[in-house]
Amino acid sequence: MFAVAPPAAGAAKPAQYADLLAQARALLSGERDAGANSANLAALLFHALPGLNWAGFYWLKDGGLVLGPFQGKPACVRIALGKGVCGTAAASRRTVVVPDVHAFPGHIACDSASASEVVVPVVKGGRLVGVLDLDSPLPARFDEDDARGLEALVAAFAEATDL
Repeated sequence: MFAVAPPAAGAAKPAQYADLLAQARALLSGERDAGANSANLAALLFHALPGLNWAGFYWLKDGGLVLGPFQGKPACVRIALGKGVCGTAAASRRTVVVPDVHAFPGHIACDSASASEVVVPVVKGGRLVGVLDLDSPLPARFDEDDARGLEALVAAFAEATDL
């Protein structure tokens, strides 16, 4: 059984993400299946990070992004590359932090309660395979510490998983 440890009260984000990375590595250890690992990582993030209303993956298929394992309300099923925050992060292969989704040109509102978002591309062997997407009902919930911590988590996921 794997238990999600909540972030330590008052701990700085880099320390919280270091703890979360250790939990993720333990969770991913010994399993290579992309479906199982992405489902577990989405659940870990959703329950360990405060202030989220959605955490999950979109996979690159047929030239666009298709919904993968997630935690939260039902979501958009397909997103074109270059469209919305997810499509922009995928097309650029760069993490995108959006403090106010309503100010992001072309934002795709899957959940009207979302106010901020961060999307991290999942790349393996130089090849884009998808994105990790986190949404929050809190404005400016995500910052550069979140981006760096999530990038480390995605790198560990890609290393541990057959993609």
